[in-house]
Amino acid sequence: MTGRVKAGVIGVGYLGRFHAEKYAQLPEVELVGVADLRPERAVSVAAAVHTSGYTDYRKLLPLVEAVSVAVPTTEHYQVVRACLEAGCQVLVEKPLAAKVSEARELVALARQRQRLLMVGHLERFHAAMVDLRMSVSEPRFIESHRLAFFKERGTDVDVVLDLMIHDLDHVLSLVKAPVQEIRAAGVSVLTDTIDLANARLEFANGCIANLTASRMSLKSMRRFRLFQPQAYLAVDFEIQELTIAARRPGAAGPIPGVALDIRRYPKEDPLLKEIAAFVKAVQNGQEAPVSGEDGLAALSLALDINAAMHVAKG
Repeated sequence: MTGRVKAGVIGVGYLGRFHAEKYAQLPEVELVGVADLRPERAVSVAAAVHTSGYTDYRKLLPLVEAVSVAVPTTEHYQVVRACLEAGCQVLVEKPLAAKVSEARELVALARQRQRLLMVGHLERFHAAMVDLRMSVSEPRFIESHRLAFFKERGTDVDVVLDLMIHDLDHVLSLVKAPVQEIRAAGVSVLTDTIDLANARLEFANGCIANLTASRMSLKSMRRFRLFQPQAYLAVDFEIQELTIAARRPGAAGPIPGVALDIRRYPKEDPLLKEIAAFVKAVQNGQEAPVSGEDGLAALSLALDINAAMHVAKG
């Protein structure tokens, strides 16, 4: 494909507004328009990024070749399906859909229409996480803590689909074995859905993952730790730091025979990197960096965790 990619954004609330801003920054993109059911929001965001605003997203589809979908999760299926049927390449915010059956249909439709379906697991694009992946060989134990301040945004789904799903995507992309057992517990505190959750996953190859997510914390924390033979790796997303401690005979340091590598990364914009990667895939006819299948796998595991929590409650 040559020339600028004609793009649009559907749903310009909190996240969609950022999508529109990122597209507007990219020289290889022509942001044709944004769409939102709220006229005042469509108009204000369109004015801010110097494009056209629509209240009916279907009027935008014939004018674009690529779209970001950032509507509420319960509307993902209907909107993404319409975009794919119109021939658009699609980047949809996580989770891919509200139901596994819907997600499967969208993945199948994208393959049938030969269109990109990329899911917005933007933490894949953090430099520290990219470097961690390059050092992972045989994960044996993984631990993550994702604690956030309470925000009304995102409460249309529970904390597993809102926050923990980021770490589920990380785990599934690193552990090359099926999940064998799930133990999970969760509580509702500030909403009618689960606000604090813990899940223990056991994989067929023996790897264990222990994940905690909360959206009612007084302190923000986003940490991901991985243990494998001869090495320990950890990412602190808050301070953008990667720590690698690896067994190395003769290495000097706090622990004899262990080489310690601590890497700090400059502040970055993972959403801009994600959208740039989506645009590049559209231009070059490549597979999506985070595929619809990846999004389906993360959603399926998240809903299995929710089911395990209900069983635990009896």
